[in-house]
Amino acid sequence: MPTPYCYFKGEIVPLEEAKIGVMTHAFNYGTAVFEGVRGNWNPDAQQAFLFRLREHFVRLEQSAKILRMAPRENVDRLCEIAVELVERSGFTEDVYLRPMVYLSGEVLGVRLHNVEQDTLIFLSPFPAYLPETARCHTSTWRRVNDTGIPPRAKVTGIYVNSALAKTEANLNGFDEAIMLNEDGHVSEGSGENIFMIRGGKLIAPTPADNVLEGITAKSVVELARNELGVELVERQIDRTELYIADEVFMTGTAAHLTPIVEIDRRPVGNGEIGPITRKLSDLFYDCIRGKSEKYQHWCTPARVPVAH
Repeated sequence: MPTPYCYFKGEIVPLEEAKIGVMTHAFNYGTAVFEGVRGNWNPDAQQAFLFRLREHFVRLEQSAKILRMAPRENVDRLCEIAVELVERSGFTEDVYLRPMVYLSGEVLGVRLHNVEQDTLIFLSPFPAYLPETARCHTSTWRRVNDTGIPPRAKVTGIYVNSALAKTEANLNGFDEAIMLNEDGHVSEGSGENIFMIRGGKLIAPTPADNVLEGITAKSVVELARNELGVELVERQIDRTELYIADEVFMTGTAAHLTPIVEIDRRPVGNGEIGPITRKLSDLFYDCIRGKSEKYQHWCTPARVPVAH
């Protein structure tokens, strides 16, 4: 049986032994930053492939810097630990790794300074986050502004904003939310970047629209340019422009690449997966499971012992 392991307080221990106290600062105030890393299982190779592992730890380091923190280990060592966790845990299915830098001190008081900090990484099996095609609605909750909580940092506390939007969407019968920024322009989903296709062009909001600079998004943009000859246009997008887009899709570590076929009860295009989205999806899924030689450098293999 697989046994999940965790990197906790500088050691690799069984996940069940990794506990924090109720007074932990990050638990009380949301003072932590995190990443999500996919380990995609390839049954033919009997390996998990960690997608763009180094890039995720570089972004974790950047998020921590914004909150005046730093990971316990450097990026290279964090990558080694992540591979070891996957291999020791022994899951033969897709997994999700959650690295986190957090204020671990058990003290009260709202601040970022003079509080002990630490780093942890845990993992868990993680199936598909969204359905094969998704129905979305425009949330009444606005995406938090950079002058409130910086959205380019993956701060745990900021995800209350996302949770409000996600639950609103689900309770209203939709799979996911589309969030607007304070100016009323399209920003992103509750945990995904958003793209549209119009006139054969790939169009996305700009980072200034309070968008997290997505690693999966960057990968899909590279595939679109290199493999399909489709260049990215970054500009402001109005809500109603999504209604008349030819294709819309979301990207993210959890969501992978998910086609959007309906927005606010209006079909996107003809209500089916569009041709460019389908081609990008096929290319992307080959990449993340280590099946593409050209993009093999995006994947870090972790060989899981298989019982015979």
